[in-house]
Amino acid sequence: MRKYYLVTTEHLEEDLWFREDEDFVTGMNYVAIQAALMPRVIILVFILMSNHVHFVLYGTREEVESFVNGFKGRYSLYMHRKYGVKEFLRRNKLDIKEISKEEAEVLERVFAYVQMNCVAANICLYPSQYPWGTGNAFFKAGVISGEVHKYRRVGDISGRELVRLLHSKDALKLPDKWLLSDAGFVLPESYVDVKHVEAVFRTPKRMQYFLSSSSKARKRLEAEDVNMPAFRDQVILGAMPDLLQSLFQKSTFGALSAQEQAETLRQLRFRFSAGVHQAARVCGITYADAAKLLDTM
Repeated sequence: MRKYYLVTTEHLEEDLWFREDEDFVTGMNYVAIQAALMPRVIILVFILMSNHVHFVLYGTREEVESFVNGFKGRYSLYMHRKYGVKEFLRRNKLDIKEISKEEAEVLERVFAYVQMNCVAANICLYPSQYPWGTGNAFFKAGVISGEVHKYRRVGDISGRELVRLLHSKDALKLPDKWLLSDAGFVLPESYVDVKHVEAVFRTPKRMQYFLSSSSKARKRLEAEDVNMPAFRDQVILGAMPDLLQSLFQKSTFGALSAQEQAETLRQLRFRFSAGVHQAARVCGITYADAAKLLDTM
């Protein structure tokens, strides 16, 4: 039986799914490819975060699980080709929750929960400011017809270029009418069921209400460091080699002594307002190990 499902991947503690913007672009395109290969699975909302992803999908449980596992497998191969990381997501588990429609407003709350992940992570103020997902896909006047000059139709791009841009020969299976943004990824509006989501909320004002009252919004408001500046994982990761070189004349976190590692964590908290979880992720260690190192100072 086809139903609504919230699918979340297990949070990586010691590594990042997406180390730089090119990885996010590739991830976005692999969602589009998976959508083209499995058209029976309806994508409603999704978000790609640094160390996990969320999808709300409509289909059978088997179809939904196959969809996300297919996406994971494709992206894992990309990570192997680019970074030499083997079996990157092999042990990364899925949490698949059926969304019951018996409870009033449950879909609205789940949609808002997914969309607000980037806000709760202190990356941006509104979901619409986060490009790696569906945060900017809904209740937009003229997103396709009024701004079509900003985008390229898939059918107008040569097969060779399309494969190069999307890092997959399966890019050739995308419908011609789908649109590629100037950032290099297929617009979610091309394959996400935008009208379905808008019909659930009915009005932009109602959607905004659920976004602002979601559990992720409360997490942001209740956080002690809500007013502190925040840096994306990818920004800190990109700054790490220069930071380590300037502090210790070493190029990797693994080459540091325990005392130097502890000082690096302290510097990340001071210079980038990084919490322990974020500092651990970019250094490639567990939260427990990071907390232990900080306790030694």
